[in-house]
Amino acid sequence: MPKPTDPQSPATRLVTGGRRAEWTGTAAQPGAVVNPPVWRASTHLYPNAAALKSGPQTNEDGRFFYGRRGSPTQWALAEALTALEPGGHGTMLYPSGVAAITGALLSVLSPGDVLLMTDSAYDPSRGFADGFLKRFGIETRYYDPTVGAGIADLICDRTRAILMESPGSLTFEVQDVPAICQAARAARPDIVLLIDNTWATGHFMPALALGADMSIIACTKYIVGHSDVMLGSVTTTERFYPRLRQTAQALGTVVSPDDAWLALRGLRTLDVRLRQHQASALQIAHWLAEQPQVARVLHPALPSCPGHDLWQRDFTGSTGLFSFVLKGGSDAARAALIDTLSLFGIGYSWGGFESLCIPVDPARCRSATSWPPTGDDNALVVRLHIGLEDPADLIADLAKGLAAFTMTP
Repeated sequence: MPKPTDPQSPATRLVTGGRRAEWTGTAAQPGAVVNPPVWRASTHLYPNAAALKSGPQTNEDGRFFYGRRGSPTQWALAEALTALEPGGHGTMLYPSGVAAITGALLSVLSPGDVLLMTDSAYDPSRGFADGFLKRFGIETRYYDPTVGAGIADLICDRTRAILMESPGSLTFEVQDVPAICQAARAARPDIVLLIDNTWATGHFMPALALGADMSIIACTKYIVGHSDVMLGSVTTTERFYPRLRQTAQALGTVVSPDDAWLALRGLRTLDVRLRQHQASALQIAHWLAEQPQVARVLHPALPSCPGHDLWQRDFTGSTGLFSFVLKGGSDAARAALIDTLSLFGIGYSWGGFESLCIPVDPARCRSATSWPPTGDDNALVVRLHIGLEDPADLIADLAKGLAAFTMTP
């Protein structure tokens, strides 16, 4: 599919990506629209038997074949997401972020392979590796997210892929992605480098430009932005796109045009939403760092957070998700903090317009590294997603929660 060639800024690409004239019309035509419509269809009709017979040979992106292969609604979203990642050749859509992670891994791994996965990875990524992949003879080895170029020492003759995630889902370690990619390729040129780029999206971290081969996003989060769609995507280079696409089609992976349309709508406002999430989260993170009940704040954009220098180098912004570590306390006190909050919902996911708060226990998701790194067994962690509410109101709400924490034994 054609890629934009104009030197547009990332914010402009969010608005213009996927708006091809054949899907929206042109200004000179009656009925031209800004957004591609929702194309709902399982069956695509052919004009004659000869055209039907040639169908499999013309099964390519942007051409009608069968509903499972997409329509202009899905193609427009995929093309816009590809434009989000400099160096991207194509994007496959998936019905959830987890499906995107598993689909990407299955496209490159075979029985007997070794997968290296960051020890700070999203818990369902670990579950898939330790369960499904293990049953099919694929071994997963976990590595310290701060390993950097030292990843070369972990690569063996069976190592096929590395799954990075930067920052980590719960404890927000920033990985040295360029160093890992460079060292891994020097050790084994055919290795495949994947990264879960959900926290920053390609808008705030150009993962492929930093050396990754596949950039995975749980579009459920910031791309959709309204907590009403489950969706995932994988954007990759020309080298790996055919295999990614073939694997997705073999597995029957498809997303509904309605969900794709909602994600495309959300994508148009990603720049302004992320910048507001960033500003509010930073204001709250700085406030939390000054509270006596808080031992430390795990936010990559704070100078006190390990990996801050890498964040400054590789990212162009930060988002609304971060954690903080409580000073002392009990599980009951942490629960009291969370239960006292009125503006923070208690629930999984993040990236929507609403603020969320959950207790997290990173130790249970570690095997190559320990948590907490300081050896304090009583380091209780709370993860926040800062939404689009007024940050002053959120701070007042958190102040009440911290007071409840203090009062609960």
